[in-house]
Amino acid sequence: MLASFTTWLQFISKLDTLGTHLMRLAIAVVFLWIGALKFAPYEADSITPFVANSPFMSFFYEHPEDYKAHLTHEGELNAEKRVWQTANNTYIFSNGLGVVEILIGLLVLSNPISRRAGLLGGALAFGTPLVTLTFLLTTPEAWVPDLGDGEHGFPFLSGAGRLVLKDLLMLAGALPVMADSARQLLQERRP
Repeated sequence: MLASFTTWLQFISKLDTLGTHLMRLAIAVVFLWIGALKFAPYEADSITPFVANSPFMSFFYEHPEDYKAHLTHEGELNAEKRVWQTANNTYIFSNGLGVVEILIGLLVLSNPISRRAGLLGGALAFGTPLVTLTFLLTTPEAWVPDLGDGEHGFPFLSGAGRLVLKDLLMLAGALPVMADSARQLLQERRP
């Protein structure tokens, strides 16, 4: 029994390479899928609180201070609010962000063809959560509001806050992806 357990441990100990490849694929899928969704108005509307409250991004919007009156729920079509979001540059910004996210996904996937592009994709995948995690500090909608229940504010994350917190996984996952690309680049440079 001890020998089979040791064999099992030896097998598991070699899964880190497969794990890195799966992480690269997972990061690419997330960036490509979420990037493509940025072209849908409902997704653009849903990021409005994050962008409007961000000291790094709010300047992209015409009227970030007025966003609360123009929020919609996923699946809701409100023509008046859609007009405001258009005038606010919500959709232009979201489309641009979508292009950037799709580019990051493609760069991450390009590692077998170009280690440098793969490394750049990994670095961008690492850097993106450094920005998005700041939303936990700047976006009131990241926390459960005080609507009478005693469980509100810090540490009670709302749905939006839980979504942002998951970016810690992207941050951590991008490190072995970058390390793998860098290791492969170094191996290619050896005579």
